[in-house]
Amino acid sequence: MSEAPEPVLLFIPLMKELGMSWEEIMSTPRVILEGILMSLMEYNVLHSMDGYTDKDVGDMAKNKPEIRSHYVRYLEKKRKYYKGAQDKQSFKGLL
Repeated sequence: MSEAPEPVLLFIPLMKELGMSWEEIMSTPRVILEGILMSLMEYNVLHSMDGYTDKDVGDMAKNKPEIRSHYVRYLEKKRKYYKGAQDKQSFKGLL
Protein backbone atom coordinates (compact mmCIF):
# COMPACT_ATOMS: atom_id res chain seq x y z
CA MET A 1 0.00 0.00 0.00
CA SER A 2 2.87 2.41 0.65
CA GLU A 3 3.78 2.56 -3.05
CA ALA A 4 0.18 2.87 -4.24
CA PRO A 5 -0.84 6.33 -5.49
CA GLU A 6 -3.96 6.53 -3.28
CA PRO A 7 -2.15 7.28 0.00
CA VAL A 8 0.08 9.90 -1.55
CA LEU A 9 -2.35 11.58 -3.92
CA LEU A 10 -5.69 11.17 -2.15
CA PHE A 11 -5.59 10.18 1.53
CA ILE A 12 -2.70 12.29 2.82
CA PRO A 13 -3.89 15.59 1.28
CA LEU A 14 -7.41 15.02 2.62
CA MET A 15 -6.09 14.30 6.10
CA LYS A 16 -3.48 17.05 6.13
CA GLU A 17 -5.26 19.89 4.35
CA LEU A 18 -8.87 19.25 5.34
CA GLY A 19 -8.39 17.45 8.64
CA MET A 20 -10.46 14.44 7.62
CA SER A 21 -10.08 11.39 9.80
CA TRP A 22 -9.33 7.93 8.45
CA GLU A 23 -12.87 6.83 9.33
CA GLU A 24 -14.37 9.77 7.41
CA ILE A 25 -12.24 9.00 4.37
CA MET A 26 -13.13 5.31 4.40
CA SER A 27 -16.87 5.99 4.81
CA THR A 28 -17.01 8.55 1.97
CA PRO A 29 -17.41 7.29 -1.61
CA ARG A 30 -14.27 7.63 -3.72
CA VAL A 31 -16.01 9.86 -6.28
CA ILE A 32 -16.83 12.36 -3.53
CA LEU A 33 -13.27 12.23 -2.18
CA GLU A 34 -11.83 12.91 -5.63
CA GLY A 35 -14.25 15.81 -6.08
CA ILE A 36 -13.26 17.30 -2.73
CA LEU A 37 -9.59 16.95 -3.58
CA MET A 38 -10.03 18.55 -7.02
CA SER A 39 -11.91 21.42 -5.39
CA LEU A 40 -9.09 21.85 -2.88
CA MET A 41 -6.55 22.01 -5.71
CA GLU A 42 -8.66 24.62 -7.54
CA TYR A 43 -8.94 26.63 -4.33
CA ASN A 44 -5.18 26.50 -3.76
CA VAL A 45 -4.46 27.79 -7.28
CA LEU A 46 -7.21 30.42 -6.97
CA HIS A 47 -5.62 31.89 -3.85
CA SER A 48 -1.98 31.02 -4.43
CA MET A 49 -0.89 34.50 -5.45
CA ASP A 50 -3.32 36.71 -3.58
CA GLY A 51 -1.65 39.96 -2.60
CA TYR A 52 0.92 39.99 -5.41
CA THR A 53 0.84 42.66 -8.09
CA ASP A 54 2.07 42.43 -11.68
CA LYS A 55 5.20 44.29 -10.61
CA ASP A 56 5.86 41.81 -7.78
CA VAL A 57 5.51 38.90 -10.18
CA GLY A 58 7.81 40.58 -12.69
CA ASP A 59 10.47 41.03 -10.01
CA MET A 60 10.17 37.42 -8.83
CA ALA A 61 10.19 36.10 -12.41
CA LYS A 62 13.68 37.50 -12.94
CA ASN A 63 15.05 34.73 -10.73
CA LYS A 64 12.37 32.09 -11.35
CA PRO A 65 10.71 32.41 -14.79
CA GLU A 66 8.21 29.64 -14.03
CA ILE A 67 6.46 32.02 -11.63
CA ARG A 68 5.05 33.92 -14.60
CA SER A 69 3.22 30.84 -15.92
CA HIS A 70 1.92 30.12 -12.41
CA TYR A 71 0.65 33.70 -12.21
CA VAL A 72 -1.11 33.30 -15.58
CA ARG A 73 -2.91 30.17 -14.29
CA TYR A 74 -3.86 32.14 -11.15
CA LEU A 75 -5.31 34.99 -13.25
CA GLU A 76 -7.24 32.53 -15.45
CA LYS A 77 -8.83 30.95 -12.36
CA LYS A 78 -9.71 34.40 -10.99
CA ARG A 79 -11.42 35.28 -14.28
CA LYS A 80 -13.24 31.94 -14.33
CA TYR A 81 -14.66 32.16 -10.82
CA TYR A 82 -15.13 35.90 -10.44
CA LYS A 83 -16.29 36.68 -13.97
CA GLY A 84 -19.67 38.10 -13.04
CA ALA A 85 -18.43 40.00 -10.00
CA GLN A 86 -15.70 41.84 -11.87
CA ASP A 87 -17.46 42.65 -15.14
CA LYS A 88 -17.43 46.38 -15.67
CA GLN A 89 -19.93 48.09 -17.88
CA SER A 90 -18.36 50.05 -20.68
CA PHE A 91 -19.46 53.46 -21.90
CA LYS A 92 -20.57 51.83 -25.14
CA GLY A 93 -22.75 49.43 -23.15
CA LEU A 94 -24.55 52.35 -21.52
CA LEU A 95 -25.72 53.70 -24.89
